[in-house]
Amino acid sequence: MSVSKVSFAKALNTALADAMEASREVVVFGEDVGTLGGVFRITDGLTARFGRERCFDTPLAESGIIGTAVGMAMNGMRPVAEMQFDAFAYPAFEQVASHVAKMHNRTRGKLSMPLVIRIPYGGGVGGVEHHCDSSESYYAHTPGLKVFTPASVTDAYVMLREAIDSPDPVVFFEPKRLYWSTAQVDLDELRSQYENGTLPRREGHAVVAREGSDATLISYGPSVPACLAAAEEAARDGMSVEVVDLGSVVPYDDETVAASVRKTGRAVVVAEAQGFASVASEIAARTQERCFHSLAAPVLRVTGFDIPYPSPSFEHHHIPSSERILDALDDLQWED
Repeated sequence: MSVSKVSFAKALNTALADAMEASREVVVFGEDVGTLGGVFRITDGLTARFGRERCFDTPLAESGIIGTAVGMAMNGMRPVAEMQFDAFAYPAFEQVASHVAKMHNRTRGKLSMPLVIRIPYGGGVGGVEHHCDSSESYYAHTPGLKVFTPASVTDAYVMLREAIDSPDPVVFFEPKRLYWSTAQVDLDELRSQYENGTLPRREGHAVVAREGSDATLISYGPSVPACLAAAEEAARDGMSVEVVDLGSVVPYDDETVAASVRKTGRAVVVAEAQGFASVASEIAARTQERCFHSLAAPVLRVTGFDIPYPSPSFEHHHIPSSERILDALDDLQWED
């Protein structure tokens, strides 16, 4: 056992290296992922270790990157394409919606799309427009795509390995402001457990990140730490708050979410993306439908505002904070 402090970024880097070591079909490419090792250094050292044929830089042409990945996947490879920032992926969306998501269905199952699109996303890093979008709703709304977004160091490793091993296309959202978060992890043991198949699957399986009995916070990706902080603060005031971390947005784990909400009777959905027509909207609707007779109050949402991403000096107002989450918990009709 060799437990050490591991960063979210290191877990992703290790997952990529381990997947490339496990299969020569895995190829990593994108803007500045080779020599530089990525803007956030997630691909650091991969070119030196595996060579330029397996981790390489591309032109600044996102549509071309994804088009290339489609061709590779059609011919038996497992490409991992990086979109340098969240909103940089929009020029490639036509390729994603028209080909990545539909190829398996279009060919009646003859061709699969085992490719991963890595997207660093979300705010909290002082970025500007086109560098901080939370665009998961576009992809979650597109049939044929899986959508993952880990919130912990362990899940960063496990879910990226699952994404690369999937026979279906996965859009893998990496919360930028969690890159520097750390946890005590034994990466060697984690690798061994994953490759031996002894780790619980995260695809389609939410986890209860904190047990509680009075209300449930449902979240994913960058908003999970804020939920945990809010639950900790609420505990000081005598409120027991459960936190459900989805991890896998698509496929979605109705069972775990519904079981939690039926237990607590109250729910708040927390997500950084804009609230209108969002993943948070869908979670709230599904929860209301499945748990209606167990609810003591309407399902509430705490989300980003329905505006273009604000300037760095205002982003702390836009991103759901523990304070906004606590306010929502207070609004859950506690009076008899």
